[in-house]
Amino acid sequence: MKNFMLLHFGFVKPTPEIMGAWKAWFESISDKQIEQGHFSGGQEISKNGTKDLPWNMESITGYNIIKAESLDAAVKLAQSNPFIASIRVYELRSM
Repeated sequence: MKNFMLLHFGFVKPTPEIMGAWKAWFESISDKQIEQGHFSGGQEISKNGTKDLPWNMESITGYNIIKAESLDAAVKLAQSNPFIASIRVYELRSM
């Protein structure tokens, strides 16, 4: 098994329906999940300086680290997620 990070993009004000869908999804992957987390704000640092990050459809709002056999298997699992804008799936590699 390999480890994969799912990055969740997009923010809308949570409704009971949205929260229920997320809860059901988290339960459905509980045997594959290593870690999960949510973001509440942040800043971007670049050569132009530092700026607050907006909280909108382009925001990274959370992540999951899961175990899966392959990138294709991780993507298939992510497709069942009730995402707001999109999900990006990355294989994690140890250094």
